[in-house]
Amino acid sequence: MSETKKIKVAFAGVGKIGQVAHLKNYATLPDCEVVSLCEIREDLRIKVAARYGVPRVYNNIEEMVDAGGFDAVVASQPFFRHAQLIPPLLKAKVPLFTEKPLASSIESGEKILKALEESGTWHMVGYNRRSDPAVMYAKAEIERLKETQELGPLTYIRILMPGGDWIAGGFSDLIRSEQKVKDLDLERDPPASDLNWCAFRWYQMMIDYYIHPINLMRHMLGEPYALTYVSPSRGIMAGSSDSGVACLIEMTPFHTTIDWQETVLVCFKRGWIKIEIPASLAVNKPGRITLYRDPGGGIIPQTIEPQLPWIGSMRQQAINFIRAVKGEIEPLCNAAEAFEDLKIAREYIRMRMEQMDLEE
Repeated sequence: MSETKKIKVAFAGVGKIGQVAHLKNYATLPDCEVVSLCEIREDLRIKVAARYGVPRVYNNIEEMVDAGGFDAVVASQPFFRHAQLIPPLLKAKVPLFTEKPLASSIESGEKILKALEESGTWHMVGYNRRSDPAVMYAKAEIERLKETQELGPLTYIRILMPGGDWIAGGFSDLIRSEQKVKDLDLERDPPASDLNWCAFRWYQMMIDYYIHPINLMRHMLGEPYALTYVSPSRGIMAGSSDSGVACLIEMTPFHTTIDWQETVLVCFKRGWIKIEIPASLAVNKPGRITLYRDPGGGIIPQTIEPQLPWIGSMRQQAINFIRAVKGEIEPLCNAAEAFEDLKIAREYIRMRMEQMDLEE
């Protein structure tokens, strides 16, 4: 595509996350133009389109896809409807962005992958941690250190994700609808065929929240990993990567009320990288990164704290998606990789049910 051409984006859904995490970012990117908007709540689509200057509005996805006139689609809607939502959107045959997770079950994920293969386009799944400037910096540095071996081999990765205030005031400028989502009676995708009702509900909660560290672990490792242990208290999952790197995810060992304290620790034999990740909806706030190097040989150890640009992960994610549409970079997480997250979460549920001696 021409460097001067604005990418025309259509939005399918402008509820809470659709507005504050996505639309308000895309609407202000210099190389992007939001041209279409689909929202089933009439009052919401009219008010949102007016605020953000979106010229065309639609009541349903089929109308918007048939009308065309866009280069990409951003669809921020409940993941438990993705198997119904995504295949019709793929008929537009343009790049698609949706929020995480890919789907509500492995079966629904397989349906999406089949539709994606038939469409001939690609689908980026919104794991916003990958777009945080601190994570992007750390990822590049990890790959460099793995190549140079100046700090020895990669040995261990730990992700801590406690519960907390992930909103950080992000809904302060939200346009609300008089019609509540719970009153829309939205049809859900079919439940997993191999899980009973209780186990499936457990799985849904798992992938709604903890799918973030599950995905981020693979990103930091740069390779697949498998679970080897889960704690009876439900607080820890441990694993090993294909090359033998140990990894640990700690899930909500404590809660915070007005803070978000997610951290990532990446260890090499002679140094480490620590990332402090801010709340997802924090505006203009990147993560913080600390690098410690102790190469030995008489060299004085160093602690480095790079100053990163003032940009939040959601805005950088929008930038990254538009860059991918232009062909400048690869999508940060494609649907096939996001499918692997569903399998990791499913294995966690299996191991927990086995510990509890419960039927799936």
